Amino acid sequence: MTSSADPATSAAGPQPLTPAVRGALMRYRVIAYVVGVMLLLLLFVAMPLKYLADDPGAMNVIGPLHGFLYVVYLLGTFDLFRRVRWSFPRLVLMAVAGTIPFLSFYAERKTSHELLGR
Repeated sequence: MTSSADPATSAAGPQPLTPAVRGALMRYRVIAYVVGVMLLLLLFVAMPLKYLADDPGAMNVIGPLHGFLYVVYLLGTFDLFRRVRWSFPRLVLMAVAGTIPFLSFYAERKTSHELLGR
C-alpha cells in the first residue's frame, strides 16, 4: 500500500486544491483577462486614436486605468504565487505576462490547466 506522500501516487493525478488556492486562482484568472483586454484596448484603440486622430481622450482614461489594474494583477499574481509556492522565476514570468499583448491570456490558461489538472 502506498501513502499519499509517495511521489508515484501524487504523479498519477492532480492534488485537490485548497479553498485558499482555488480562490487565489479565480482572482488571478479574472484579473489576467481584465488586464489583457485593457492592454489590447490601450494598444489598438487608445494609442491609434491619440497618434493618428490626435484625440488623447481615450488614452487619458484607458492608460491610467490599465496602470491601476496592472498593479492589481501583480497583487493577484503574487497571492497565487505565495499560496502555491512556485519559484521566483515563475513569479517574474507571470508578472511580465501582463505587459505583452495576448500573453496574459496564455499565462492564465497554462496556469489554470496546471493547477486544475486539465
